[in-house]
Amino acid sequence: KTKCVCVGYVTLIKVVGLAKALCMAHTGARDVGHGQRAVESLASEGQKAMSHQLDINDMSSITTAAAYFKEKYGRVDVLINNAAIAFKVADTFGVQAGVTLKTNFFATRDMLIQFVPIIKIGGRVVKISSFVSIGTLNQCSLIFQQCFRSEDITEEELVGLMQEFYGWPQTAYVESKTRLMMLSMFLARCLSKERPNDGILINACCLGWVRTDMPGPNAPKSPEEGAVTPVYLALLPPGATEPHGKFVSGKEVQEW
Repeated sequence: KTKCVCVGYVTLIKVVGLAKALCMAHTGARDVGHGQRAVESLASEGQKAMSHQLDINDMSSITTAAAYFKEKYGRVDVLINNAAIAFKVADTFGVQAGVTLKTNFFATRDMLIQFVPIIKIGGRVVKISSFVSIGTLNQCSLIFQQCFRSEDITEEELVGLMQEFYGWPQTAYVESKTRLMMLSMFLARCLSKERPNDGILINACCLGWVRTDMPGPNAPKSPEEGAVTPVYLALLPPGATEPHGKFVSGKEVQEW
């Protein structure tokens, strides 16, 4: 059992699906009432959980949450970044890109900057991406692909590329998830250099199309089925060295 798990703001259904599998101690919810409903849903099934207010678009909320977990536990065992938005109504691509990247990339990066330093030795970081983003990078220019696939790219260069418009070939949501995967790989390389003996593993994964608020009730997977891969990554055994900095779907590493 994990002592402490923090999940970026998520839908009630998805929180419960992950929490059941992990025996989760804490969930993070943007809306306090939403988080409490998740706790009550778990309690009805005999599982104890707590909720902490966390909105990754609010830096003060992030820093307050990080300070809370550090003071209460001294560390975070597993961090699952599941926060994301996707537009369901028509809007200009410029508006969608700005808002979507703010949450799905930049706010997630802010979350990681605050929480990775308190991830315990041997801890796990899992970021929820999307399988459809795998082919997106290949549709961009070769120069763009080379920049993102470079193992020498700096954080400043990576963030700079995020702020540029390159005629993205897919939706803002897909593009944001593609860049989240790139951030995962970058952070994994940084951790390997800066904390080489800590055994922390960072990966991105795809849940599949799950019956939550975003895909709707007709999606093929249940929340429990969608939780299989992130739970697998969250509970990689002590001493494991792989996968690290990878994209995983169906518990299998996918070629990037």
